[in-house]
Amino acid sequence: MDKSIHSEEQQRLCLLLRELREAAGLTQVQVAARLGVPQSFVSKYEAGDRRLDVFELRQVTEVLGTTVIDVLKRLDLG
Repeated sequence: MDKSIHSEEQQRLCLLLRELREAAGLTQVQVAARLGVPQSFVSKYEAGDRRLDVFELRQVTEVLGTTVIDVLKRLDLG
């Protein structure tokens, strides 16, 4: 099991989260404000420079109007 932040699976998750944000019509600044974090937090996880733990992922998916389960299903189809 590769735990690198640069694994293919991690890169797919980063891309999917960015696509979901864009589809929701949100900027990184708007997502960050809703999460109560700096914009750099969003930039870093979208760029793959930072991993999200499961609780952070749940908060991000809620802001994006989806769920962790839906994200995981989409990753399995990718």
